[in-house]
Amino acid sequence: MRRESALVSNPVLTAIGLKKSYGGVHAVEDVSFDIAPGAIMAIIGPNGAGKSTTFNMVGGQVKPDAGSIILNGRSISGLPPRAIWRRGVGRTFQIAATFASMTVMENVQMALISHRGDLFDMIRRAGGRCRDEAIAVLDRVGIKNLAERPCATLAYGDVKRVELAIAVAGDPIMLLMDEPTAGMAPGERRDLMNLVARIAREKKMAILFTEHDMDTVFAHADRVLVLDRGRIIADGSPGAVRENADVRAVYLGGAKNGRRKAEQPESRQPKKKPPETDPSESKAAKPDTANAVISPAKSGPV
Repeated sequence: MRRESALVSNPVLTAIGLKKSYGGVHAVEDVSFDIAPGAIMAIIGPNGAGKSTTFNMVGGQVKPDAGSIILNGRSISGLPPRAIWRRGVGRTFQIAATFASMTVMENVQMALISHRGDLFDMIRRAGGRCRDEAIAVLDRVGIKNLAERPCATLAYGDVKRVELAIAVAGDPIMLLMDEPTAGMAPGERRDLMNLVARIAREKKMAILFTEHDMDTVFAHADRVLVLDRGRIIADGSPGAVRENADVRAVYLGGAKNGRRKAEQPESRQPKKKPPETDPSESKAAKPDTANAVISPAKSGPV
């Protein structure tokens, strides 16, 4: 399989031959990729494909069994998350991680203090420290007007923006986003990802994200890496991945619009003709609850 990573020059991050096993289960097997400055790359795959394990190896939450991860020419393989954060990798989470009792401003101030390694001062309130820088970050993500509001009082879409502000506060060269639009309405998803794309272009910041919503992936990613059973089965542009036969077979369910078959709107499903019954039996007939259709629950992250 030809991979676009071969075309990337001066990448921000390079992953080579990553492997991770849990007992006899090979969660990730020989995964390699790299990301250019300002590029937006998505990792997708069915549940159990290894995308979360791969993502967490880059972020430092999981230590690879083999392989290497290079950030700006320096190895970060096996480093703890705090060390990777200080080397220029920000991160957001599927469930927004903020200090609910603090104001929006204080959340960003604490991120700036942490990035500078002033751990002792984190036990005190941020006060006036890094205030101007925090205001600039909030302005960049469009929530400067919420600076003095406690995070606990914010709508969820605004909380996600606060988390983004925290992640980019240290001017990272790369941002990891774990299902960034989870729990958001379609309009909020679009606005958040448009904001992320704008920041990535302006700052030449590489973006690596995982996402279950295929509309978000194909609308915003420059490049898509698809995993299945721990191995890469496709790596390329959204258009190329959408039409890849292997991807459609194992993940997209053959749907050309980039959604799983199980996620197709009900109105597009062919309606079955009800079976003919004897009119004389219609009054005595009871509903057949044993064959009732139950909508599948939304699958969680890997």
